[in-house]
Amino acid sequence: MRDTIKISAAVAVAAALTVGLSACSAPSDTDSGGKKGDADAKLVVAASPTPHAVILDYVKDKLAKKAGLNLEVKEFNDYNLPNTSTENGDVDANFFQHKPFLDEFNKKNKTHIVPVVNVEIEPLGLYSKKADKLSDIKSGAKIAVPNDATNEGRALKLLADHKLIDLKPGVGADAKLSDITDKKGLSFTELEAPQIPTRLKDVDAAVINGNFAIGAHLKPSQDALALEQVKDNPYANFLAVKKGNEHDPRIEKLAKLLNSDEVKKFIESKYTDGSVLPAFGPAKS
Repeated sequence: MRDTIKISAAVAVAAALTVGLSACSAPSDTDSGGKKGDADAKLVVAASPTPHAVILDYVKDKLAKKAGLNLEVKEFNDYNLPNTSTENGDVDANFFQHKPFLDEFNKKNKTHIVPVVNVEIEPLGLYSKKADKLSDIKSGAKIAVPNDATNEGRALKLLADHKLIDLKPGVGADAKLSDITDKKGLSFTELEAPQIPTRLKDVDAAVINGNFAIGAHLKPSQDALALEQVKDNPYANFLAVKKGNEHDPRIEKLAKLLNSDEVKKFIESKYTDGSVLPAFGPAKS
C-alpha cells in the first residue's frame, strides 16, 4: 500500500508539472475556440461592447446557427487586449478597430493582425456637459482627446475642421498636439478613449469615439457639438484576424454574415440616430 501511495504521488507530481509547463507554453491552434481550420469548432471573437458586441450578438442569436457557425463573443473595454489576444491565440478574431489604429498597433507591437471585411463606421464627435453649442467653447476651455495616436489625430482634425484650432498644413488625421499652430486659448488633456465619457464632467468638452459615446447613452446626431463626416471616411471598423487565418472557414462564414442584408437592416433599425452606419465591403490590408 505504501509503495502504491508513493507511485501515485509521483504520478500526480508529474501530471502537475506537465500542466504547469503546458500553461507556460505558446498557444496552440486549440487555445481559443478549437482547432484552426475546423469549420465546426467554436469561433471566439473579441469585441468592444457597443456597437461591436451588439452586432456580433445579433449574428450569434439570429444568423449563426443557420449558417453552421458556433460563435462566442468576448467583450473587452480596452483598445490593446483584443489585438494581443488575437495575436497569441486566446481569441480567433476581433471586431473593434479601424485601419489607421491597426497599422499603428502592428508597427508598435510587432503584431501581425490583418483586416478581413469592413462592417460599420461610428462618427467621432465633440461633446460637452457645459456648452450648448460650438460657439460656447472659448479661450480657457479644457478639451479632452483620446491618447492613442490615430484617434488623437482624428480628434484634432475634427477640432480643426470646426475652426477651434489651427494645425500645420497637410498633417490631417496624423496630427499630434505638437502639430497645433494655434490653440486659440484651449488646453488639452489626453485620456484613454474608454475613460473619456466618465471624465466628460471634469472638462469643458471632449472628443469621444462613437462606440464609447453610445455606451455612455449619448446620441451623436443630437448631443454632439461637432460631428465627423461619414462620407469618404477612412475609419470603417472591420473584422480582423492574425495573418494567415483569413481563409479559416469559420472566419469566411462570419465575414459573409457581417455583410449580409440582415445585419444592414439590424444596424439601421438599432441605431436610428445615425450613430452607427453600415460600411460593408472588403477591408484594405
